[in-house]
Amino acid sequence: MSQSVFPSLRYRDAAAVLPWLVSVFGLTERAVYADADGVVRHAELGWDDDTIMIGTAASGGGSSWLYLTVADPDGHHSRAVAAGAEVVHGPADKDHGSREYTARDPEGNLWTFGTYVPA
Repeated sequence: MSQSVFPSLRYRDAAAVLPWLVSVFGLTERAVYADADGVVRHAELGWDDDTIMIGTAASGGGSSWLYLTVADPDGHHSRAVAAGAEVVHGPADKDHGSREYTARDPEGNLWTFGTYVPA
């Protein structure tokens, strides 16, 4: 099954957040389109075979939440903490069978990494 829904986030400064998302959360940079002033208008980041899109917001930012599946939430958490992530909820087992943690990116968006795969 190919991806048909593409989470998209807008940031006040997508150019600054882009390397943070790559180094802290381990996403991969697939494409970046910036204007002459260096403002990132559109970027595509990879997570396994899926794509998350980001760009610079006309105003505001930081009001979204994403859930990404990961085989080892504890290992991913350790990497994120070592890279300076602000952890909102540490790794924990959930009633729905997932083990997961949540961190906040530099502009306030929440990212949860866990083992739960929606049906």
